[in-house]
Amino acid sequence: MSTKNRTATSDWLDGDEEGAWRAFRRMTVGVRTRIGQALAATGLSEADYEVLSTLVERPDTTSTLYLQAAKMGWSRSRLSRHASRMEARGLIERAPDPADGRGCLLVLTRTGRDALRAATPRHLESVRQHFADLLDADDLRDLQRIAAKLCASGSAASQPEIDRQAGDDEAGAP
Repeated sequence: MSTKNRTATSDWLDGDEEGAWRAFRRMTVGVRTRIGQALAATGLSEADYEVLSTLVERPDTTSTLYLQAAKMGWSRSRLSRHASRMEARGLIERAPDPADGRGCLLVLTRTGRDALRAATPRHLESVRQHFADLLDADDLRDLQRIAAKLCASGSAASQPEIDRQAGDDEAGAP
């Protein structure tokens, strides 16, 4: 966490900060683009895969639109539009959320499960090729440590907080 005193004239990033920021941006764009291209060859987008892989891990393969949007860092309206396209392709179904009259549940379909099952080997191969196999054990630990620090600061989506909310949501379900 930065402890530097900032003034109106010192708001520019220093050389190390700018270099790290630009490297981070290049890395995330490059890795996500290559993995997204591999997924596209399976007929799924990166967002499709994210929704489907989350649903398959959830009890009853169901999640609220609210929790899924938070996990993805998307607005509910953006995810709702994407969910409509996924629903038209038979990958998911939407159902009313009994706990929130304005919300809806996203439910994995057999077609969605089959699409996820077919895409997963190619996705994992691509993650290894463009990410995991390029890093050693120390790099992986460092990346996890850095990600945890950024998430804890509130500057990135906090997956543990989203998971905690999901657990609370499930606890209140009938």
